[in-house]
Amino acid sequence: MMIEKGKISAMQMGIMMYPTITATAILLVPAITARYAKQDMWLSPFWASLIGFLTVYIAVQLHHLYPQKTLIEYSEDILGKFLGKAVGFIFLFFYLHANGIIIREYGEFVVGNFLSHTPLVVVMGSMILVCSFAVRSGVEVIGRLAEVIVPVVIILILANIILLIPDMKVENMFPIMEKGIMPSLMGAIIPQGWFTEFLLIAFLLPYVDDRNKGKKWGMISVTAVMLTLSLINIAVLFVLGGITSRFLYPAFSAVRYVSIADFLEHIEAIVMALWVAGVFVKIAVFYYALVLGTAQWLNLSDYRPITFPIGFLLLLFAVWSAPNLIELIHFLGSSSPFYRISIQTGIPLILLFIAKWRRKTNNQKLTQQG
Repeated sequence: MMIEKGKISAMQMGIMMYPTITATAILLVPAITARYAKQDMWLSPFWASLIGFLTVYIAVQLHHLYPQKTLIEYSEDILGKFLGKAVGFIFLFFYLHANGIIIREYGEFVVGNFLSHTPLVVVMGSMILVCSFAVRSGVEVIGRLAEVIVPVVIILILANIILLIPDMKVENMFPIMEKGIMPSLMGAIIPQGWFTEFLLIAFLLPYVDDRNKGKKWGMISVTAVMLTLSLINIAVLFVLGGITSRFLYPAFSAVRYVSIADFLEHIEAIVMALWVAGVFVKIAVFYYALVLGTAQWLNLSDYRPITFPIGFLLLLFAVWSAPNLIELIHFLGSSSPFYRISIQTGIPLILLFIAKWRRKTNNQKLTQQG
């Protein structure tokens, strides 16, 4: 039973996934990567993206086996009712927790840099409210919003990097691979967690019109994210150099250097607007997967009635996710990638093996009976 009547194109799916990964990654990842990779930080996104390609491949393979179903539904087909429900619950709890963390990152950034007198709960709650209207409207609306927002975000990212060129020092990236390949691989461990979020396409693929292009656009999206993160890391490295890892939000700090003829200065507000738009798409996609998955897990005929109650849960999780920003960044920079990889790549990989194995044994039984 298809709860979602809307349809998106494979290209819209790829566009939706782009800010879903980059929105929070461009803020926090450069500092974390710089800590390990130093001047090789621009290489780390290339290694990290490998797990993104793998995750897209797993999601597409599972989709080919169960074309009409999402991750929550075919978990039951693969593992049986009881185990399937248990795995479905793990995924849903994970997305509730992960989206709570994303909303908290958003709230902490806005309150810390711009609205210092506004209560954190108000900033987070207003974003959840706006996203809940998008989620209630369905996948088509989120797809169209992403189509409008993402090109603007990409143009502004490139524009900011171009404006930073006068402040760039190319010598900051030398010597390349001074200590071999290991530092850049170490720097890739944390960003891998962000790339595993491509598993979200498992919730979108059943509603894609041109299914045969799903894999292609998934891979294009991973490549675009990889190039964006690498480009931002290069720009930050060229501007901030060896002190990159001391900043909380290096990309944002680098933009403050932009000053052209005393006329074009303080463009942080533009960056902020661009970033909020990107985070809006990110939260909406996670939120949508959570609401849709919960409705399917509970066998409801419509997902819209549970949108606002789940929004309230998200606000609670955003408040609970960490006592403060320092703890949150410590979690994101330490155990978070292993938590994300095990749930978003590990479990789907096991599901794929079991599904393939069951299909094989069923085919053998049929040939023996035949």
